[in-house]
Amino acid sequence: MAQGFLALILHSHLPYVRHPEHEYSLEEKWLFEGLTECYIPLLQTMEAMRRDKIDFRLTFSLSPTLLSMLEDPFLQERYSRYLSRLQELARLEEERTAGDPEFHPLARMYRERFDSVARYYHERCGRRLLNAYRSFMEDGYIEIITCASTHGYLPLLEPQLESVYAQLANAVQYHMELFGRRPRGIWLPECAYSYGIDELLSELGVHYFITATHGVLYAAPRPKYGVYSPILAPSGVAVFGRDPETSKQVWSSREGYPGDYDYREFYRDIGYDLPMEYIGPYLHPPGLRSDTGIKYYRISGTSLEHKKPYQPERAREKAAIHAGNFMFNREQQIKYLRELMGRPPIIVSPYDAELFGHWWFEGPQWLDFLCRKIACDQDCFKMITPAEYLDLGYPLQVSQPNASSWGDKGYHEFWLNGSNDWLYRHLHRAAEEMIALATENPDAEGLLEKALAQAARELLLAQSSDWAFIMTSGTMDEYARGRAYSHLARFFNLSRQIRDGSIDEKWLKQLQETDNLFANLDYRLYQSMESTVPRSVEMAAR
Repeated sequence: MAQGFLALILHSHLPYVRHPEHEYSLEEKWLFEGLTECYIPLLQTMEAMRRDKIDFRLTFSLSPTLLSMLEDPFLQERYSRYLSRLQELARLEEERTAGDPEFHPLARMYRERFDSVARYYHERCGRRLLNAYRSFMEDGYIEIITCASTHGYLPLLEPQLESVYAQLANAVQYHMELFGRRPRGIWLPECAYSYGIDELLSELGVHYFITATHGVLYAAPRPKYGVYSPILAPSGVAVFGRDPETSKQVWSSREGYPGDYDYREFYRDIGYDLPMEYIGPYLHPPGLRSDTGIKYYRISGTSLEHKKPYQPERAREKAAIHAGNFMFNREQQIKYLRELMGRPPIIVSPYDAELFGHWWFEGPQWLDFLCRKIACDQDCFKMITPAEYLDLGYPLQVSQPNASSWGDKGYHEFWLNGSNDWLYRHLHRAAEEMIALATENPDAEGLLEKALAQAARELLLAQSSDWAFIMTSGTMDEYARGRAYSHLARFFNLSRQIRDGSIDEKWLKQLQETDNLFANLDYRLYQSMESTVPRSVEMAAR
């Protein structure tokens, strides 16, 4: 009998960055990098473990915007072209570095890596990564949970509760369309919780969500077992709190594993090092210096220009050592907690999936070592998913979770401050108008129904937490502002046309082709909760 459990949860999300109006989009590259460096390497890691009959468990939160982009034939074709150019660059690098004992093996490593990613994407998955995720889910290795539709920061949308409901209800419905089953859990965007959100989740048939550490630690009454057992909100939804110790070991830039000197340096890339006449055609967009993903140096504890060459075998050894250290620490932690609690604890370790492979190149390798070591080298604890833990039937303490997020200072300031506060009055006004339109037109058909659905899409896209986040962080601030402005402008233009009875069918079709996520989005999700029976009741009944 295991003394405790470890739940590793990887949150996979990117904002909707589909730009057919441009031949090359720097923002679409966020998706292409995620595919090449993170999502596909993680799937390949799991393929190898399944082949070797390793008993592992992981939980993946796949955001609806990411899923929509993964399923989009337009972006699939663009990624295929991007990957082909990357393969060509890697072959050129292999030729350029021929005879160099330090850099030639690295160039060959990248060429083999990109070729492997391309084979997996085209041959194994037929360009549809959902096929791979679904197969692991059906085999019982992973649990797939959802997130709010466009990663809206839910506590700041609550003045119009219908907005929160629409973000959640559409996400549940979209997940069911893609995976054929209702998600048992949800990753609240930015782990942001405020009172009442769990009641909507309960209506939608969601069993649990993940919150920041203090969302559980400061619950009322204070939980007897801290974050090492989920609590049960008064609505009946379970709440899993983030373990701070595992967070520090993996996330911390000072104390965490990814900062080790032998790991690959993220911030030095041939896209900046090599002459433009050579590298320019292979940049994305061409001629604009940016990362290629080919990086030849390790962290090595020196200034960026004096980095030492990357040595894959040394990095691999470190990944194995760090996986062993992580496992040993969990054994000690669980033994201590088991004795203290008198029942098996669960260690909940949530991370952004993009850490594994993108920011931390060796992350998938570390995860592979960790899962294999847990399965073969110890018998103290087991890997588990949150749903599996709930199925064990341990009694849970009823307690009201505390408002929280995993952002800076632990609450909502990162998404509401002087750099982005202007946005929310427009979001609230748009939400009020969408609620009115949906309530006044409960049985729309034809062109009117299409216009109302597109208005709902534009509002959902404007509500993405990514825009406020980028404005605060100061990276690509102009892009984030432009996206928020454009979706709001499209929404209000659609609203005016709907009210005037003058819908521009040609322009509407252009919007549908550009912002084409959630094909079956039901605008009625925005109907007023005061004047109609909440559709959540209907969905829960189904």
